[in-house]
Amino acid sequence: MTGEIKRTVTTLADGRELIYFDETDDACRTGSDDRVLPPPPAASELRHDPLLDEWVAIAAHRQTRTHLPPAAECPLCPSRAGHLGEIPAPDYDVAVFENRFPSFSHRGEQVPPTMLPEFVPSRPGTGRCEVVCFTSSHDTSFAGLTSRRVRTVMEAWADRTAELSGLPGVEQVFCFENRGEEIGVTLHHPHGQIYGYPFVTPRTRRMLASARSYAESNDGADLFAAVLAAEQSGERVVAANAHWTAFVPAFARWPFEVHLYPHRKVADLAALSDAERAAFGPVYLDVLRRLDGLFGVPMPYVSGWQQAPVRIDRHLAYLHLQLFTPRRAPGRLKYLAGSEAAMGVFINDVRPEDAARMLREVSV
Repeated sequence: MTGEIKRTVTTLADGRELIYFDETDDACRTGSDDRVLPPPPAASELRHDPLLDEWVAIAAHRQTRTHLPPAAECPLCPSRAGHLGEIPAPDYDVAVFENRFPSFSHRGEQVPPTMLPEFVPSRPGTGRCEVVCFTSSHDTSFAGLTSRRVRTVMEAWADRTAELSGLPGVEQVFCFENRGEEIGVTLHHPHGQIYGYPFVTPRTRRMLASARSYAESNDGADLFAAVLAAEQSGERVVAANAHWTAFVPAFARWPFEVHLYPHRKVADLAALSDAERAAFGPVYLDVLRRLDGLFGVPMPYVSGWQQAPVRIDRHLAYLHLQLFTPRRAPGRLKYLAGSEAAMGVFINDVRPEDAARMLREVSV
């Protein structure tokens, strides 16, 4: 943790953990959570899909989670007289807390599973889910943050990646942000999430299998490094600096999809150097602002970090961020319909080369 960030750990009324990441040493974090809350829900149930060799989480308690409240009732805004939210402070820089409606949790007793076929094993959905509030300001976005604030978010991501990786049963840590009602967000306040999965996710398993196969066929060469090298000076680059390159991959599935790679191969966010963490913000903010400027309206997107599994195949992984939007034109969305949703075959309406050009031409 950089010496510029003050880290304060406290607990909420129901025992969930809250961590403040402050940019000044004089931030006072003595406020208590005075709400009366029920205990955290029981862990979800995992059921194994034998057809795809994937785990499915059954988390029925999430049906009752908060859904698009008015700004005055936002649970991520600072607490004040007449409004007690998840963060019992009048202001904050970056705050991380355990999700009140987690998909995976180490808290609570497991609900006994119903009768299942013998070929569908089940187990507790243990793990950890956290919410990352990027700013106390409700009416902004990640693109509206300063580079300094992005650096603070990076420190929070790295801190939580290291800590969750050390928890028993956590096999992969995923830091991500969903933005926009088109994506399905339930809170408008600028925030992201962190999942500590109790398994290695299907997408990561598939990527690492591809990396292993590539290395075996190319004298140990790294697939991710090869992708970066092929794109680094080409027509699909959107933004870059001394430590990062952002590009539209030649194989993009989504109308506007950007991948951000550090130039040095590392396994996860915790392994980034101070210089790499500081250099990320300017490139990422440039990309987000170009997306917002493309059609003149805030762009919905999913942005997620691909990190190495905690215990296996770490040598194969290459940390990078994948960002995509379903918006293909003004007022038009790319829906996952028959081919994509049922068969997993994406059909992109925008040539990746055109998408990169359009983003480069946006004035930021």
